Amino acid sequence: MNNIGPTDQNILITGGAGFIGSHLADALVPDNDVTILDNLSTGSRENVPSKAELLEGDITDSETLATSMSGMDIIYHQAAQVSVQKSVKEPVESFGTNIAPTVQILDHARNHDCRVVLASSCAIYGDPEYIPIDEAHPTTPSSPYGLEKITKDRYARLYHELYGVDTVALRYFNVYGPRQTAGDYSGVISIFNEQAQDNRDITVEGDGQQTRDFVHVHDIVQANLRAGETDAVGEAFNIGTGSSVTIKNLAETIRDVADSSSDVVHVDPREGDISHSEADIEKARTLLGYEPTIELDEGLQSLISPTA
Repeated sequence: MNNIGPTDQNILITGGAGFIGSHLADALVPDNDVTILDNLSTGSRENVPSKAELLEGDITDSETLATSMSGMDIIYHQAAQVSVQKSVKEPVESFGTNIAPTVQILDHARNHDCRVVLASSCAIYGDPEYIPIDEAHPTTPSSPYGLEKITKDRYARLYHELYGVDTVALRYFNVYGPRQTAGDYSGVISIFNEQAQDNRDITVEGDGQQTRDFVHVHDIVQANLRAGETDAVGEAFNIGTGSSVTIKNLAETIRDVADSSSDVVHVDPREGDISHSEADIEKARTLLGYEPTIELDEGLQSLISPTA
């Protein structure tokens, strides 16, 4: 990826100490002046590249956010409240974290000739009407989180159309990779891996026939790098692999790669869980030049160590 992405730019990454943001920072620091704004609630100082400047602060603090954006050429807006479950339990708090700071970032960009690349999500589509999902698919989110993501997505387009701001929204599908932690709200691969490493039961919700499009964080970074310099602004793009796997097969593969003695067991299905998800990435291929490079089997092999 050394031949793609912005160079000689002042770049702010909100949430840059987190899972995706820190990998993006790693890719950008060799050729750019990178600043990270992160409250370290889920991110870690250890994830921050030594050549990046870390500002410890919260995007919900308007003054802190305004200060961090000063002099920037590109803002990669990765920081968010990312838990679907938490958005359902605390919708007002989730709205305050995910919407107001995004509008402030876009308004700064309007006044200071700054590009904004923001993280959207496949959660905007809700339960798909057809597979694979293209960008024209109806958006019927089933959670406040999904609604917030499509709102951010549409604000970005509107700021481009009204004010000429260079915006790109990237609709991530199921991201996995190094630095993703297993917890209540993290990716299922991290959870399954932790269970396999401990030789505990790998718990699959429902019958396991639901499908997901898992995309490696390095390919998410590739999409962001391309979005940082593309002429296709004012657009939104699906970023996945264009293929999917059942959750049951995923659990079995992780168990096998880990050489674990875990059993794959089924528990109650998650309420409101969608059945299938798979990205149509033709638009990103055509306009961004994006092409996924890491197959799921390869990504799992590099991520999972056999149990002792």
